[in-house]
Amino acid sequence: MDHKRAIWIKDPLAILADGAERGIVVQDGKIVELVPKGGQPTHSAAFFEAGDHVVLPGLINTHHHFYQTLTRALPAAMDRELFPWLQALYPVWARLTPESLNLGVTVAMSELLLSGCTTTTDHHYVFPGGLEEAVDIEVGVAQRLGVRVLLTRGSMNLSQRDGGLPPDSVVQDEDTILADSERVVAKYHQRGEDAMVQIALAPCSPFSVTTSLMKATAALADKLDVRLHTHLAETEDENKFCEQMYGCRPLDYLEQCGWLNARTWLAHGVHFNAQEMKRLGKAKTTISHCACSNQLLASGCCPVCDMEEAGVGIGLGVDGSASNDGSNLMQEVRAAFLLQRARYGVGRVSHKDALRWATRGSAACVGRPELGEIAVGKAADLALFKLDELRFSGHGDALAALVLCGAYRADRVMVGGKWVVSDGVIPGLDVPDLIRRHSAAAHAMQVG
Repeated sequence: MDHKRAIWIKDPLAILADGAERGIVVQDGKIVELVPKGGQPTHSAAFFEAGDHVVLPGLINTHHHFYQTLTRALPAAMDRELFPWLQALYPVWARLTPESLNLGVTVAMSELLLSGCTTTTDHHYVFPGGLEEAVDIEVGVAQRLGVRVLLTRGSMNLSQRDGGLPPDSVVQDEDTILADSERVVAKYHQRGEDAMVQIALAPCSPFSVTTSLMKATAALADKLDVRLHTHLAETEDENKFCEQMYGCRPLDYLEQCGWLNARTWLAHGVHFNAQEMKRLGKAKTTISHCACSNQLLASGCCPVCDMEEAGVGIGLGVDGSASNDGSNLMQEVRAAFLLQRARYGVGRVSHKDALRWATRGSAACVGRPELGEIAVGKAADLALFKLDELRFSGHGDALAALVLCGAYRADRVMVGGKWVVSDGVIPGLDVPDLIRRHSAAAHAMQVG
């Protein structure tokens, strides 16, 4: 498809937008027109017949660990809560190589794309010897697949010998971390509404980095004008750790380190109290809700509706493929819907809330207001789903069916006006070969 040429996505079965019953016109990577019921486009455009498709804004994944596709359903880590789960997996992750990471990232990004995800973050914080260019590898995969990314230069510098959880072999010193953070921002971070690759800075968690590194990273992010990310308030164990190590709760510690601001988005946010939620809302710090991971690790349930009432923006994240154990964002929408519906009741959570979290809510987490919405001037990032499977047979409301009946695979995906998934496949990607090579790399890593 000619990127410059206008295309009318015509007469969709349903669309998550008001006043676009006859579809939308995209040109030059942007949405240039909504076509209302009974209307015709004012732009001269080729058209894509969307009569079999439900059209969504491209979904946005706000928390992930791509490398973890190499340790899905690992017996040594099963049936454990977060801290013992991490202790079982860190030695395996210490065996990551550039080749295995490339395969793990390709699997994660491909699975996300096929689920209707057009923008994804990643939180990569494991840097064993030889893997110093992990972020560079991720950028290469993103550019091959055509997905938008906000990749984070993660870090750990507090190992077991210092009272932290990670083994010595996967941590780096503060100077190395900060120097490489500057390097990858300078080399890859794009600015503006058309940006395809952006970089954020992301110490792993309060229990894996020093206070010095937390403060220095916040100062560097301010200097470079990039976003900040970390895990926070995921488990009660983390609260206890912070209180024992720093004499305060995780949010207090975050604020002391200069992180409580609009630059920051946090993964999980399960264990904040009401007063802390108000502080987050006032600071414009956002939260990535990871419903599947929180259930699998029994971490608790993020109080999403209470957060939103306190003014906190909520996005969705699939989290790592060792605690989910997948990278399917459409399934994450359903999981978040069901979990929050069970918590708050039918009157407070609808399927449209869950779709909003994965689109406009997630766009706020990544600092990209031009994404996550079907409106004139927004990016032409779209996910189109068919309802031709048994799971949808007999549906009434097509938009609701995506969530309630369990859609998991997009038929078409557009990023910046370009089709990157067509007829349910990523053009040029040999999936059987990828599975074969990825599985072999995972096995080699797991057996050591």
